[in-house]
Amino acid sequence: MSNPWLKKNPLMSMWLSAANSVAGSARGHATAQVKRASKTATTKATRNLLDLWTLAPASNRKRRR
Repeated sequence: MSNPWLKKNPLMSMWLSAANSVAGSARGHATAQVKRASKTATTKATRNLLDLWTLAPASNRKRRR
């Protein structure tokens, strides 16, 4: 006698495929956001260290009219 739990279920297959697709997309968006935040933090830290080491004067901001 065959085990009924091992039979193919097309509905379950489609549902799992869609769920996997959504999870993959969400993971991709989250990874991209983390990479952007990391790059921003690294750039900011590097700029701050260089300004500290070179004793760069504060940048002059132009007035808006």
